Amino acid sequence: MSNDKQSIYERQFDPLVQAGVVLAAILLIDCIGTAIGGSPEGRPNLFAWQCAAAFILFFALFNSIFMATTKERQRYFQRSMYGFTGLVVGAGLLAYLFTGVGVREAGSYFWILIVVTIGYFVFMGMVITIRSVVDFAQKEEWNQPRKKRRDKK
Repeated sequence: MSNDKQSIYERQFDPLVQAGVVLAAILLIDCIGTAIGGSPEGRPNLFAWQCAAAFILFFALFNSIFMATTKERQRYFQRSMYGFTGLVVGAGLLAYLFTGVGVREAGSYFWILIVVTIGYFVFMGMVITIRSVVDFAQKEEWNQPRKKRRDKK
């Protein structure tokens, strides 16, 4: 057994694999939720839409964090966009299949998904900006600060 002390944040995870794992988790939780729950008479059960929104937010947060440590930022960003798009489409399709209710009829979940999507782009933008500043600071040659010269009269 290896004694690997590497932090999870230092490891490299492919964004498409992340999206696939999250989509599988959505499917599992939706199946469990359907088996357990019901909904009040006359109201559709929107648990699958809630689950989709929560897991998309989960993906957005951790995908952004993992981008901070990646070596190939451009490739990671591109694959992240593909993964996020696939996850949103896949999660929406699963939610529709489990509830029979489209995203527009799911109440406020449409707007929650819009906010999560905008939040994902903000997270990614923040990580890219911070990473660029850190990279620039590491490349910059730092010398000792100049001491002030004080002339005594």
